[in-house]
Amino acid sequence: MSVEIKNLYHLGLVAGIIDEIGIVDQINELIKEKKTEKVRASKVVKAMILNGMGLV
Repeated sequence: MSVEIKNLYHLGLVAGIIDEIGIVDQINELIKEKKTEKVRASKVVKAMILNGMGLV
């Protein structure tokens, strides 16, 4: 019998939970989009959360 081991990192789960509880939508409602923005503030916050959790 052979066993294959794969790492399942937590960042995908956290990203799913962020989407499920609606953090991105709440931030979008609070901070309105400006025409000069290339990236929405909500996406930046989500990336900051994921980046912070990825640091060991």
